[in-house]
Amino acid sequence: MKKFINDVALVEDQMIQGMVKAYPGYLRKLDCGNVVVRAHKKEGRVALISGGGSGHEPAHGGFVGKGMLDAAVAGAVFTSPTPDQILEGIRAIATDAGVLMVVKNYTGDVMNFEMAAEMAEMEGIQVKHVVTNDDVAVKDSLYTIGRRGVAGTVFVHKIAGAKAEAGASLDEVQAVAQKVIDNVRTMGVALTPCTVPAAGKPGFELAEDEMEVGIGIHGEPGTHKEKVRPADEIVDHLLEQILADIDYTGSEVAVMINGSGATPLMELFILNNRVADVLADKGIRVYRTFVGEYMTSIEMQGFSLSLLRLDEEMKELLDAPADTPAWK
Repeated sequence: MKKFINDVALVEDQMIQGMVKAYPGYLRKLDCGNVVVRAHKKEGRVALISGGGSGHEPAHGGFVGKGMLDAAVAGAVFTSPTPDQILEGIRAIATDAGVLMVVKNYTGDVMNFEMAAEMAEMEGIQVKHVVTNDDVAVKDSLYTIGRRGVAGTVFVHKIAGAKAEAGASLDEVQAVAQKVIDNVRTMGVALTPCTVPAAGKPGFELAEDEMEVGIGIHGEPGTHKEKVRPADEIVDHLLEQILADIDYTGSEVAVMINGSGATPLMELFILNNRVADVLADKGIRVYRTFVGEYMTSIEMQGFSLSLLRLDEEMKELLDAPADTPAWK
């Protein structure tokens, strides 16, 4: 294993410390575990908290700031944060308007965030939550009951965060977050695995001419392995699965081409070239496109494609100002 680290046991802590030192105007680290909150607390409006295992940077700490999250909780690499960590994050950001938790559908995340919410409610903090499940590839896995929450979660952060920033109630923020969840779908592919520092070896194996289709964000298996195909054919397969799950006919959509950590922008733009052409041919109008790294899998070479079917409210909130380290 070759990585720019000092000590396997210190990876998460030193990563968070480095992030806060890079963006002191945005982020503040709590004393308890790897929890970052806004440098300047938002008052009088609904606060948002999200998180999960480390290794997905810039998610989730990179989306803490005006117009998006108020706190992000980072567990060990690909491991859910503990309820105590999450509770400290909730306490630090809680306002009279309440707290919304955005949780990805992984068993550990759901269980630990729900436990933290119960403890916060015992302290008089109003907490609600949504569970993201945008992955169309795998319905049930070793990690989930139902579909996995993957890169489409970032759209939930953005749109629900804008709703909260505008002064909406907790019920209203939860409702728009759920509307995003109901209208976003994602699927991904990997050409190479990633290596969790504590494991010291890749999480799975692929031959030089193979790819894993339907990969998760933790390096967990997808639907199948197959020979690497041209980029256009890969896009066609992913779009076929996504478009079969939601009727996007005549809709406006937001597109996210999300890199998994080691995929050059050159290749992401080649993929988007095909996505834009296919959607145009199908009469699906692209309102906005996001190409880059939003929710990675350490150094995996791969990508995911997300489509969000938009209405006027979601378009307005997607366009609303946001200022975070990873979203401007």
